[in-house]
Amino acid sequence: MGWLPVAMLAVPLLGALALIVFPHTLRPVLRAYGLILSGVTLALAALLVATFDYGRPAQAQFEVDVAWIPGLGLRFHLGVDGISLPLIALTALLTFLCFVYLSWGSARAPGQLMTARPRALVFTLLVLEVGMIGTFLALDLLLFFVFFEIVLVPMYFLIGVWGGEGRRAASIKFILYTLLGSVVMLLGLLLVWAQTGTLDIEALSAAHGSGMARSVQTLAFVAIGVGLAVKTPMWPLHTWLPDAHTEAPTVGSVLLAGVLLKMGTYGFARIAIPILPEGAVAVAPWLGAFAVVGIVYGALACLAQRDLKRMIAYSSVGHMGFVLLGFATLTPVGINGALFANVAHGLITGLLFFLAGAVKERYHTADMPSLGGGMLGTLPRLGSVLTFASIASLGLPGLAGFWGEMLALFGAYQPANGLPRGLFLTYMVIGGLGAVLTAAYFLVMLSRVTHGRPQVVTSSEPVDDRLVHETPDERPVAPLDSPPWERTATATLAPATDDINKHELLAWTPLVALILLFGLWPGLLLSLTTPAVRILLGAIS
Repeated sequence: MGWLPVAMLAVPLLGALALIVFPHTLRPVLRAYGLILSGVTLALAALLVATFDYGRPAQAQFEVDVAWIPGLGLRFHLGVDGISLPLIALTALLTFLCFVYLSWGSARAPGQLMTARPRALVFTLLVLEVGMIGTFLALDLLLFFVFFEIVLVPMYFLIGVWGGEGRRAASIKFILYTLLGSVVMLLGLLLVWAQTGTLDIEALSAAHGSGMARSVQTLAFVAIGVGLAVKTPMWPLHTWLPDAHTEAPTVGSVLLAGVLLKMGTYGFARIAIPILPEGAVAVAPWLGAFAVVGIVYGALACLAQRDLKRMIAYSSVGHMGFVLLGFATLTPVGINGALFANVAHGLITGLLFFLAGAVKERYHTADMPSLGGGMLGTLPRLGSVLTFASIASLGLPGLAGFWGEMLALFGAYQPANGLPRGLFLTYMVIGGLGAVLTAAYFLVMLSRVTHGRPQVVTSSEPVDDRLVHETPDERPVAPLDSPPWERTATATLAPATDDINKHELLAWTPLVALILLFGLWPGLLLSLTTPAVRILLGAIS
């Protein structure tokens, strides 16, 4: 079954190339074209999940290992284990759901996206899928880096071409940050190659850093970790993220939060910790410190936001802080929690960005005070799903968001031998405070958006005629040339018939079901990752 990983890369790649070779032939079927290709890739991912040998999840399966550049000893080495399998399936699922959202969209934003350079949009998303899946399949350091970098160009264009008004600045900031981090990471990878003479991830992981001095491991871990931390993103290297999310189209935000951020954290589990264990022990206290600062900073930043998409973007900084804290503990419990939180965050935040896009399509704004509240009364289904996703993200027990954060904090209670327990207990307390603040900002958001009655609000922005709904007991709307403080309008939603439609229901239902499934049955994921994590930590424990 070694053909499965190759097929999962070949289908979107060949599909993207066909758009270049046969542009006119495929133009009439573009809406279905991306949907079909991503559906085939999802079917291959489902076959991968179904045929995976769950009796040995710690071992690489479906391996492909052929010469790539023989003169340099580079090999095209792919494989799947219990750590990468959930992320491969998550990538294929989210990409397919994005195409569902685009291909069957209404005349509002999803449909409009497909009328603005549709061939380029489908091409961009297919190339992006190749890079994302390839990153999780790669078992060679240079191959990992190549796939890791492939995603930058399509995401840059996705933000810069189909994004909002500030898309140009956001896309440039995204590419500069991530390229700079990648350069530093490449230097760390080359240092490992120079010290060991191999780029094979399996061989390097089995060696657990033998042949490399502690100082070399520490230097390499810092270099590789900086590159991964930019993509994660870790505070204070996160500043590109809010702008990128705010300006990206809905599908761009979904894939950025749901998959691209996981590529950074996945690199810690696949490369940095198993290959450089002594470097991991040396850097872990600092990694934990940056993680808990990110947790609290992200929560406080969320409390200060007015824009719904920007708030969800900052929430990712906090949630990724829990993932990094789990890795910093260097314990099976903590790293299992980090890997679980990776998948849970992809499902929950992907759903939240779908919902934020739907809200903006209906209100024509994402400014929470301007929304006026009352969504549960006017659009009950959309308001209910937004409430569900929010309480899942704040970590309510019984939903997927709970387990990863709880296990990461529990791992900090008893970190690995050689790590200062008192310091990690402090991290646990600070992380717990961050969890409370997470609940606070989501509840504040829900009180502004879903609860209460639509109200008259004051806005400093020009009032969109589609939002105005004047009733006898409300003040009349001031002319648009009047001072900002005199402009008022009732920010009511569109008619109730504009509630969740079929394409949205199709795109969101799988995410809701998986959030419930993993929340009620966390063993599905933990049984996959636990054996692989124990081997990963072999040199530390």
